[in-house]
Amino acid sequence: MYVIAVYDINEKRVGKMLKLCRRYLNWIQNSVFEGEITEVKLQELIYESKKIMKKEEDSLILFTSRDQKWLDKTIVGKEPAPLDKFL
Repeated sequence: MYVIAVYDINEKRVGKMLKLCRRYLNWIQNSVFEGEITEVKLQELIYESKKIMKKEEDSLILFTSRDQKWLDKTIVGKEPAPLDKFL
């Protein structure tokens, strides 16, 4: 499945959440990640994020789709580094 993850985390915990999300998805912009992920890996991400977050203060929003081709993405302004080009 294809996932877009967006989080709003207290600055005391934001570094941990950044590292966690980078293990599962591609970092595209501040607090925004996207990529293909299995259902099991997605559940791992959710489980691990709950250990970092404070339920009363923080949030993680996940947008899911069967495949990236079912999403239209429009970038206005500077395009982040393409995900298909690695050094």
